[in-house]
Amino acid sequence: MEKSIILLSGPVGAGKTTVASLLVPLLRGPVAYIEGDKFWCFIAKGGESIGRFNNFKMIMRAITVATLPYVRMGYQVVLDFSVPPWYLDTLLKIMETRNIPLDYVVIRPGEHVCAARAAARSVGVIEDYTPYKELYASFDAAQRYIIYDDEADAAVIADHIIEGLNQGIFRINA
Repeated sequence: MEKSIILLSGPVGAGKTTVASLLVPLLRGPVAYIEGDKFWCFIAKGGESIGRFNNFKMIMRAITVATLPYVRMGYQVVLDFSVPPWYLDTLLKIMETRNIPLDYVVIRPGEHVCAARAAARSVGVIEDYTPYKELYASFDAAQRYIIYDDEADAAVIADHIIEGLNQGIFRINA
């Protein structure tokens, strides 16, 4: 498998981080793992005045820049973040100018599953999923890259991702 950025995406509560913890050991090394949600913590004060959407775009740019040195040094990078399909054009432009392949994997269980998982988190609990419904719906635009499964455990999904990566079905700029 060629070194690339594997963008493990999906709505809030999809199980991306859980799947990533099982996916990383299955990849041939070296592998770097970037958990995008940690970038929200870098906003220490006043972020609400800039707005969540503008902060998201800024964080997405920061995450993208953070992946580049790892890929250049030969790491397979797993980027775990809710990146909706509408942001892919921007991301692709950045990657294509650097000849970095991008795999886009969307984990998308039913909205009720995502909401229940978000409410059951030990950290970052989301009791009201209503503000995330629009983000959830935005992933409809990524049909080719979506793994729909409300029942499979994370290990099965990680195995499915490895198969898809090996077959090239998640490659965007192929």
